[in-house]
Amino acid sequence: QAQLVESGGGLVQAGGSLRLSCAASGSIFSIYVMGWYRQAPGKQRDLVATISSIGRTNYVDSVKGRFTISRDNAKNTLYLQMNSLKPEDTAVYYCYAAVASSAYGAPDTYWGQGTQVTVSS
Repeated sequence: QAQLVESGGGLVQAGGSLRLSCAASGSIFSIYVMGWYRQAPGKQRDLVATISSIGRTNYVDSVKGRFTISRDNAKNTLYLQMNSLKPEDTAVYYCYAAVASSAYGAPDTYWGQGTQVTVSS
């Protein structure tokens, strides 16, 4: 079993910045794709960004040029740098990771507990 623990959320004014972190621990052999979803009140959970094990990234159009997803494989940690934040970015942000616990096992998907990001106008 692996665990993902998120941190870095909070309250920020429009135009400000936050950096979210997601640290994986437990039974980890390899981590494949990692990413971030977000969910605003009354809305569905939407994909924000993904990053592959070799650093290939994808972003939803609404955050391109403002958000940067990255990972530190030595620390098993995922990051989301959020700049030029807008009130529309307000949501609970969830990280996920595909984790293999051994050299012979297929990866399983794990989710973080969520962290609140609130952007005021």
